[in-house]
Amino acid sequence: MKIEVEPDDDGVARKAAAIIAADARAAVPARGRFIMAVSGGRTPWMMLRALAGEQLPWENVHVVQVDERVAPAGDPDRNLAHLRESLLDHAPLRPDHVHAMPVEAADLDRAAERYALTLRELVGSPPVLDLVHLGLGPDGHTASLVPGDPVLAVTDADVAVTGPYQGKRRMTLTFPIINRSRRVLWLVTGGEKAGALVRLRDCDPSIPASHVRQDRALILADRAAAERLGTT
Repeated sequence: MKIEVEPDDDGVARKAAAIIAADARAAVPARGRFIMAVSGGRTPWMMLRALAGEQLPWENVHVVQVDERVAPAGDPDRNLAHLRESLLDHAPLRPDHVHAMPVEAADLDRAAERYALTLRELVGSPPVLDLVHLGLGPDGHTASLVPGDPVLAVTDADVAVTGPYQGKRRMTLTFPIINRSRRVLWLVTGGEKAGALVRLRDCDPSIPASHVRQDRALILADRAAAERLGTT
């Protein structure tokens, strides 16, 4: 695992956008498309806005979701609305190349299976995503893989539905598909993440984030999140 420290969240977002753009420009000639999975959060929306200004082969880019809250369309808690506002409103990305998790379905487990099928149709079976962007919670969660949830133990499905977390259930990618990806790009900003970042660096098995493979991982952190890395 490599950790790079930027001065602030804007620097993290811009560096992440540059990395994603470079990966996309390399992937399309090699494989004909670039598939990235995006998590929610304020810094990621900044990253996507910066990405919209990059030169990419947009017609061959697909965006899927790492996780999503189970909430109605238009709910301000939904990651999808921010994804569309940050990227679709500013980049020539085809709207049908943004693949939303079907969290409005009545049968969520079946909906998770459908989303897994969508991923297989995009990139084959088993699906290998080009890049998965992840965040890190102060409790050590990533995606919607939170401490104590049964989804942490899922090994036979790429998409699953969690129990309630902060008031809502979630649909999330699971460890198997995250760990098959060609690159994992972590964005970690804010002093409240400093302790969790140390635990992630040290592969503390008690936090979910440490179960993401490290050999393909790059962490971009701001100075606040990285403040304890040199002293622990």
